[in-house]
Amino acid sequence: MKILIVKLSSLGDVLHTLPVVHDIKKTLPDTQIDWVVERSFADVVKRCQGVNKVISCELRKWRKAPFNQETKNAWHVFKADLQLEKYDAVIDLQGLTKSAVVAWLAQLSPTGKRFAMANRTEGSSYEAPTRWVADVAIRIEPHIHAVQRARDLCAKALNYEMNGTHQKNIKSGLTTVSFSSLAGVFIDDNAITNIAKTVIFAHGSSREDKLWPIAHWVELGRRLHEAGLRVALVHGNDEEESRSQSIAQQLPNAHVLPRLGLDALLDALGCSAGVVGVDSGLSHMAVALNLPHVQIYNFDTAWRTGPFLSSSSSLSSSSTEPRQLSVYAKPTPNVDDVWHAWQAVNAEKATK
Repeated sequence: MKILIVKLSSLGDVLHTLPVVHDIKKTLPDTQIDWVVERSFADVVKRCQGVNKVISCELRKWRKAPFNQETKNAWHVFKADLQLEKYDAVIDLQGLTKSAVVAWLAQLSPTGKRFAMANRTEGSSYEAPTRWVADVAIRIEPHIHAVQRARDLCAKALNYEMNGTHQKNIKSGLTTVSFSSLAGVFIDDNAITNIAKTVIFAHGSSREDKLWPIAHWVELGRRLHEAGLRVALVHGNDEEESRSQSIAQQLPNAHVLPRLGLDALLDALGCSAGVVGVDSGLSHMAVALNLPHVQIYNFDTAWRTGPFLSSSSSLSSSSTEPRQLSVYAKPTPNVDDVWHAWQAVNAEKATK
């Protein structure tokens, strides 16, 4: 059986969708799974065990200059790549016009069908063409977490039962390199030696109203230092780099990482002691990697996009220690609440 997943963007949305690959392969192990995604996020999908082929596009770029010859050429290459296979199921997990167009262009086997959501879910974008294109439009519970929405849609489309919604059954399948392979990421030998005792601050967001105050990051960093941990800060643009430098300058032994691509970020996060971050793609990456993680929310939306794994799949079934937690308050959580959450996700290591 050949399946095409259509989930184009953004980083957090793609990460929330990864568990469907594990679900499908566990139930239908001989299935070939291909995935269409924006080129910016292709490296993440390529790291997901069980994905056969990643078909990348640049719809965000192409729509800015649709009649440009370069765009036309790139579109034709993408379309040809997309239509190399005939699929038994094309599943639109995006629910937007752009994903509907991709699903419509994909080729079906003689008995193949296109599947999509029949309705909008709370807090998510949705556009009608997704159900117009579908051969089968599936109704989804409106009040649902982003991870579970994708899992439910695939289970209903492919007619299999999930083993409940418990955390131990949710796996993203992301692979990372070993500790020793990260020499190029860190600047000094001390940083490399101590990466396993380094907490990464994912402080950046494209939305200013999601940020946590610099003074709070500094205070949290000092508490981590007193607990025997060091801080590394990541950034994706000049503004975030400036904020990273500002935080690092006020902390002992803090380290600002060079600007990294998604591949290198996955590896850096995967070898770290854990992540504290705002509601952002990097925080969702920490959850997908099943790291100790605290996610900071200024809005009450963690029920939909926050850590879905409240306990580690690698722990024994009798364990009740949380692995990831979200912390919400208005106008923003205080340092004590975030610190206590960090101690909770590191119960065996935290200095009380």
